[in-house]
Amino acid sequence: MPLLDSHLLTRLTYEFRLSMRRLLQDLCEEVQDKYAALSSRLGLPIGLFEMLSRSLKVEAYSNWKGVGWIETLNDLVYFLDILQQWEREPHRREFTEQLFAECREKFFEHGYASDLFPSGRPSVPGFEKRLTQLCERLAREVTQEGLCFDPALAVKWRRRSGWTRSEVPGTLNADFERAHVAGAIPIGTADQWLEVPHDVRRAIKPLSGRATFLVETDGLWVKIGRDTVPLWTDREQGEYHWKVRKETVALATERSQVTVGPTLVYGNDREPRTVVKTEQRHVERIARAWRTIQAAWPDGHAILALLTSRIVPLKAKGVVSFSYRHRPGLSFINCFDRDRLDLIDDLIHENSHHHLNLLLRKYVLYHGDHNQQIFYSPWRRSLRPLRGILHATFTFTMGAMLFERLSAWASGRGGVVRWKGAGLSRRDLLRARFRCLEEVESVRYSLQDLHYADRHLGWLTPSGRRLVSELKEAIDQVERDIDRFRPEVLRSKFGPDLRRHSDKLKQARMTYGPMRLSEV
Repeated sequence: MPLLDSHLLTRLTYEFRLSMRRLLQDLCEEVQDKYAALSSRLGLPIGLFEMLSRSLKVEAYSNWKGVGWIETLNDLVYFLDILQQWEREPHRREFTEQLFAECREKFFEHGYASDLFPSGRPSVPGFEKRLTQLCERLAREVTQEGLCFDPALAVKWRRRSGWTRSEVPGTLNADFERAHVAGAIPIGTADQWLEVPHDVRRAIKPLSGRATFLVETDGLWVKIGRDTVPLWTDREQGEYHWKVRKETVALATERSQVTVGPTLVYGNDREPRTVVKTEQRHVERIARAWRTIQAAWPDGHAILALLTSRIVPLKAKGVVSFSYRHRPGLSFINCFDRDRLDLIDDLIHENSHHHLNLLLRKYVLYHGDHNQQIFYSPWRRSLRPLRGILHATFTFTMGAMLFERLSAWASGRGGVVRWKGAGLSRRDLLRARFRCLEEVESVRYSLQDLHYADRHLGWLTPSGRRLVSELKEAIDQVERDIDRFRPEVLRSKFGPDLRRHSDKLKQARMTYGPMRLSEV
């Protein structure tokens, strides 16, 4: 699996789409066969979901919105099974203890564990109520989103099914995970939404954003307090009654485009507080960083353009950029607390997570979960599980490749002009070379641990072993190419930092590794 094989990733994306469509169809069948009573109690329109599985465009099965919706439905079905088991479980304390451990491992990206176990312990009292509330919330989310994917299909399904429960509880609040502003209703599977009119927005405020969606035979309506207003009505080709808005397109080609969503704002406690409109200057910064990658590293840009489709600026002091496994192509990038070089790095870093997540959808890279935190991470400077070390080694190898390419780009004929044209300074160039050397040493450290996990613990699969081999070859090449700049970096003000980094890795190796099988 060559690291920069865009043809391979295109094929894997196609296979991923087919697998997600099968998953959606399988989930619909499973709900009808095993959880019909619970589904009816929650008002899940499974018939509509089945129709969506046949009508959604194939691209929706690999984008952040479509995949996130299916994954949420998958989580809901998992918890429906838990709820059904709970209702007939005689040994409830043991059951909650097992579930507590499973949730912490299975849903490490979600807040489900804290939803079910807010005390941080496997507590039985009140568990059924918390589990039911979680199922109700997930059911509301997937139903509201499913209705708005295609209102025409929802109305058509209502006519055919004779669904008697036309009211669907929903919300018009800001959504932090999906990065939607308050008072917006996302529609379709692209980055579009309905803008709530000003008078409706006033009516929502005292209701804490609560609303009720009505699926009628002539359209989709929303009830806010005592007022019921149309969202979409079945007239000729269908008509939306609120303004349809589209997210800003930062860059577009014949084959792909990247949009910039609203800005996610965090508070001083490093928790999300609100979602606001993104300033145009940040769109321009992202576009400039993107074009710099395209010019300096065409092979890396090809992967970036293939796997990243939506960027959400992140305004958060001390919070690094991030992404979610279940929302491929969506990257939250800190555009406020990071400079131009950091922005370029963050775009590649989050895209590399999308890259590895796609590989993990296809290949089994290691045996079991192995959530034991036994490997030292040079980046977090703490112990991490195997999957965390694999993700870090992969993404920071890509980062090292980026910094080496940026250095070479600046060193070639006309490089100084190009570098300044990208808005980068001489200090940025020196820091890029320092970061490259720093990442080479960090990646080499973790490659040793991955080799140990393979050869001594037997945790890697043949596919995992091949990937680690590719990472080693890549970092070897980067080191050969960047080594000519090592004397310059060591003489600079970054020299002491690079020496300290090397010393810390040597100390960490003496302290933490390699791990012995008896210690696992």
